[in-house]
Amino acid sequence: MKKNILKRKITLKNLLTSMLWVGRVAVLLLSTSLGGAAWAQSIEEGKTLYATHCATCHGDQGKGDGVAARSLPVKPADHTNGPVMNQLSDKFLTDIVTKGGSAVNKSGFMPAWGSSLDQKQVASVVAYVRSLANPPYKAEKPGAK
Repeated sequence: MKKNILKRKITLKNLLTSMLWVGRVAVLLLSTSLGGAAWAQSIEEGKTLYATHCATCHGDQGKGDGVAARSLPVKPADHTNGPVMNQLSDKFLTDIVTKGGSAVNKSGFMPAWGSSLDQKQVASVVAYVRSLANPPYKAEKPGAK
């Protein structure tokens, strides 16, 4: 009788372990197939954060024509200018958002938002800024040159 109980526990453990692995694979497949949806959600969050933190200077459409732009000695970046924006790396954009303009040899009037925004929020702002560029930004595929 004890052998049967022990056998059932092992079987149940194996079943639970198998279910855990199936669940992990399902999550991985789902997250891969919904990558576009996650990207869209990131852009939407970025748009909201941009409206709160960036639009005052960069404008609602990202053209560098926000209400505060008129009082600045240097015009804020036009995020819709694809030929310029598409040359900037994600690291550069992340650094300028988190550390401010002075940290990347740009205008000191660009504030650092690193103490106000977490990494995910900064990534969302960068994704949104990327979505404004015309022509659109195309990320280089790994290994491509």
